[in-house]
Amino acid sequence: MSTESRPGVLPPGIEPASADGVAGSSRPSFAEEALRLSGKSAEEVRRLGAVDAADEQVESLFASRYQTAASPIHRAVWDAQVQAEQWDLRPPPLDETSARAMREALEVVQRHRQAGTLWDEQGKIAPAVLEDLAATGYWGLLVEKKYGGLGLPFAHFAPFLTRMATVDPTVAGLASVHGCIGAVDPIQTFGTDEQKQRWLPELASGRRLSAFALTEPNAGSDLTALRTTAVRDGDDYVIHGEKLFITNVLPGRTIGLVCLIDQKPAVLIVDLPPTETAQFRLKRYGLYALKHAHNYGIIFDGLRVPVSHRLQAPGGDGLMIAYHGLNRGRVALCATAAGTMRLMLADILPWARFRITYGQPIVTRELVRRRIGHLAGLIVACDALTAWGAALLDAGYRGEMECIVAKIFGSEAQKEAAIELHMKTHGGRAFLHGHLFGDNVHDFLAPCIYEGEGEMLGMAFFKSLVKQHGRQFFEPIGRILAAAGIRKPNFLNPLHLWKLKAPLWAYTRWLLGRFFRRRVCELPPLPPELQRHARFAAEQLAHMAAELSAALRKHQLKLADRQCRMSELSARAQMLTVILCTALYAGRQSDSLIRAAADNLCRTLTRQFLGRRPSDRDFRDLTELGAAIADHPDTLAAGITAPPILMPYNP
Repeated sequence: MSTESRPGVLPPGIEPASADGVAGSSRPSFAEEALRLSGKSAEEVRRLGAVDAADEQVESLFASRYQTAASPIHRAVWDAQVQAEQWDLRPPPLDETSARAMREALEVVQRHRQAGTLWDEQGKIAPAVLEDLAATGYWGLLVEKKYGGLGLPFAHFAPFLTRMATVDPTVAGLASVHGCIGAVDPIQTFGTDEQKQRWLPELASGRRLSAFALTEPNAGSDLTALRTTAVRDGDDYVIHGEKLFITNVLPGRTIGLVCLIDQKPAVLIVDLPPTETAQFRLKRYGLYALKHAHNYGIIFDGLRVPVSHRLQAPGGDGLMIAYHGLNRGRVALCATAAGTMRLMLADILPWARFRITYGQPIVTRELVRRRIGHLAGLIVACDALTAWGAALLDAGYRGEMECIVAKIFGSEAQKEAAIELHMKTHGGRAFLHGHLFGDNVHDFLAPCIYEGEGEMLGMAFFKSLVKQHGRQFFEPIGRILAAAGIRKPNFLNPLHLWKLKAPLWAYTRWLLGRFFRRRVCELPPLPPELQRHARFAAEQLAHMAAELSAALRKHQLKLADRQCRMSELSARAQMLTVILCTALYAGRQSDSLIRAAADNLCRTLTRQFLGRRPSDRDFRDLTELGAAIADHPDTLAAGITAPPILMPYNP
């Protein structure tokens, strides 16, 4: 999304909060009242209410047609509407300048890797690599052209990260840190014209690289526990506090800092001093993941930052700014996973041909072929979610639920590929120094907690999915009960029924209306097997409305504590979303193996959704796909040089 270069003008799909928006309200929300009635402590009510308010603030940034209730998943569930304009989006044409910049960036990293100069003496991405990438325009891919960037649509940036990850996943990840969750997105979306003119050219050129400092020792998933403060002193803020696990931070770089100003979350753009000082220093620790990137804690002890460096969020606070860039980071994570899994595939195939057991290479064995075929399906699904999520963000949607699906599926797919497919196929050699798995296992697993731990995000997905339905039909019941002092309604009590007659009648009409609701499933022409998958997913998403509503009816105010049930329902909706998205994406592809990989992945997810066992035909088709992928590796691993086989032997 791009912004105009004047204060208060927001990206397409985004508009200022209304005058009576949640940000300025001092009256407790119903969510807070419900939490209190469910037995939560006053402190927990306050903290959870702050999270809910932050979500409302982010929602208020977007025009109604781009908000969560109008999103593809929400409409598929509650309105039984699957429309091509939301599910089958296409990226705009790619201009030659951007295409050349991306080609040159790939060549830079390939050249350094081949020359052995990709890492410095500390094992970090070498400064010369970062400088050479800057010359290609790599750090300005997402910065608007008028500020010296390339203004690349996210629908082209995200799949480019997949290609970069096949050369080096860390370099791909740094582009996401810098452009998605670092300082670029906050400044470009929320900065004034003066702030944009000051920082964006520097960030686009790579003269300053950026990071985002949000996590603290006491604040990870619970962002209400922030303790870093910025206290105004004349024309400056004076910062005290500590940040932790900040990727891409070094002296002399620029960070977006989330801190408390007057007890409210705010974001400051901080140009870190060129060297560590008494007021700013790094906290170094051992970290297995991200070993090729700079990831440190930051300790602030009186660092002064001009007041003019504060970003303003219309109708909200700093959490609104922090949350905005996370969705881009989630799609970027899925894109990088698709590239990383291609590296695994390229590593599996030569070993499977080389390794002989009982006189035959293991590539002829069903179990190995099944692994190859399943890995191909995981890659295609990540490609599909990347393309879809990026296109939705470009179109102006908030994309909260859709980007969460991409993040969770991408990180879990990469974890499964690493452990169940890559490691087990290589056996003991997987743990040798110099092996792709052994050297990178922590980086393969860590994305499960990046951009939000998977199950926590799954519950956030669930909350976003049921929020409007709960507000429309269950909130009126809750308010009446709260006003009457009724903790648990008894529907055999005529007085209770009389008090609740209006909201109960509205809910009854909704239940009856589901049987007469017209379902819309606009699908482009698809191969028959993909058409079946897409229709199944669309139908089941519509059926989930009853499941979700039943959970709200059954657990009522206690639902917030039923994390296992929320997680299970969330996972079911996510599974259907992946099936539908993957089927539509594969239907646009001309390669029969990509379509077959999507078909097999959709069949696997469908069986999981329905709780069924695989048939002999399922096994046969998946192993045949694996054999075909082994014979045609360029289908998904084109241009990737497989690592050498370690400790080879004479067969």
